[in-house]
Amino acid sequence: MVLRTDCEGFHRRDFLQVGAAGLLGLSLPSFLAAEAQAKAANSVEPKAKAKSVILVWLSGGPATIDMWDNKPEAPEGIRGEFKSIDTSAKGIQFAETLPKMAAVANKATVVRSLYHTIPSHGPATVFMTTGNKPSAALQYPAMGSIASKMLPTDLGIPPYVTFIDMRNGLAGNAGYLGTGYNPFTIEGNAGGKGADKADKGAAFRLRGITLPNGFTLDELEKRDQLLTKFDDKFRTLDKNNELVDGLDTFHKQAIEILRSDKTKKAFNLNEESQKTRDAYGTSTLAPAALAARRLVEAGVRFVTLGLGGWDTHQKTFDAHKSRLIPALDGTLAALIADLDQRGMLDSTIVMCAGEFGRTPKINKNAGRDHWARSMACVIAGGGFKRGYAHGTTDASGMAPATDPVTPDDVAATVFNQLGIKPDTEIQSPTGRPIQLFREGKVQDKMIA
Repeated sequence: MVLRTDCEGFHRRDFLQVGAAGLLGLSLPSFLAAEAQAKAANSVEPKAKAKSVILVWLSGGPATIDMWDNKPEAPEGIRGEFKSIDTSAKGIQFAETLPKMAAVANKATVVRSLYHTIPSHGPATVFMTTGNKPSAALQYPAMGSIASKMLPTDLGIPPYVTFIDMRNGLAGNAGYLGTGYNPFTIEGNAGGKGADKADKGAAFRLRGITLPNGFTLDELEKRDQLLTKFDDKFRTLDKNNELVDGLDTFHKQAIEILRSDKTKKAFNLNEESQKTRDAYGTSTLAPAALAARRLVEAGVRFVTLGLGGWDTHQKTFDAHKSRLIPALDGTLAALIADLDQRGMLDSTIVMCAGEFGRTPKINKNAGRDHWARSMACVIAGGGFKRGYAHGTTDASGMAPATDPVTPDDVAATVFNQLGIKPDTEIQSPTGRPIQLFREGKVQDKMIA
């Protein structure tokens, strides 16, 4: 049976499985060839405060009015069930359901004046994850794909990794940049849509990098030697050897990724102490968050993980108390604290957001409906201020009251911290110059 996860009928989809033939066929070399070709056209060596980004995606539209911007003094019918509690950041309060995030609020920026005008899951997800308003004329790349293109990555390290499939591939991908900048996708449900019902013991497998079960490196070497012989024969028949030489080069890069100890070790969570694993908790988001930290340590530039189920048109407070916040609070707090303790938070941006917020007015089903005109997100690390709340909403949480910002402003500020100016122009595969973020402005108030 297919499970529906939100009101617009988005369905969970199993991640694709890859066999040995796919690993050593033309798919990954072609992927890498397209990537290198694009990088050659526009190489960037940024001077940055941040090196990597971890995006924690709350799919469905979280009711941030009951989380980061709680309104216990609002009129009846708007205020929720949760009281507010003080946090470790002076003057900032969260909902009482978030005690662990409250403890690390002094390490984060809370953006309370975020808004846009698209209350539909798919287009809003595109806007939030690309930093550009959706357009019928052009498919904009996800922020992870932009990072993959613009930031150098060591040989054998995937630049952009995702644990989730956003909107059946409608978001999170490379758009006009081409398939060379699509994410390397985790096989198996280790976080994301429907994760609260997922198999907590599911193993991590990174498509295109992890060898299939039972397929050894010795067999890989034999297959590689066979393919080399075919390539040598092809060279003798082809007067133009550039294609063959190019495929051979990227084939070797594919082999390097498969052999990469750094990448393989990032998924071996057993190398972590029991104390660290316990700190991340037992939710299905926890192993993905811990793996994300290890991937960033290995040199990955952008990691997306997530937790679904936030489309709470009914019984929103019960959902928050029973499954959503318990799965998020401890794990997100542990990720931020762990990065800080290891001296990695200054160089790693952690961003927790969804596609929109939810209505201040509580509906007849004790739920909240779609509302894009006010929402909030949390950003920690990478040179963002610590213990800071950016902007405010009005007394009822209907709209920003001070310092309003849009998704493209947030994206522009994130990439500013990565050393990339938001008005940078890059070329599409057809040679068309396109500005990274058409309308995004760097928000200096958020920057330390």
